Amino acid sequence: MNLEGYLAVSAALFTLGIIAFISRRNSIAILMGVELVLNAAALNFVAFSRFSVSPASRMEGQIFAVFIILMAAAEAVVALAIALTVYREFKEIRADRLTQLNG
Repeated sequence: MNLEGYLAVSAALFTLGIIAFISRRNSIAILMGVELVLNAAALNFVAFSRFSVSPASRMEGQIFAVFIILMAAAEAVVALAIALTVYREFKEIRADRLTQLNG
């Protein structure tokens, strides 16, 4: 597969992630959209590092991708913990109905 193929798959993932992020009302579906966007960015870094000429930049792209995956995992843990806490409190996880979030 050439670079254009990787970039096309990444663009499709990014587009699906943005559509899911904007159109969904469920908090879990919004979180999945954010994860798709982050995976598209990681795929771009890996694709560019694979087709890079210098060996140093090959390693940089893969390191960036690992950091993105770690950040996405941490973000998913925190967001799911927040979603579970909100569900316990309000018995609802639809983002458009959560209007009474006060400290």
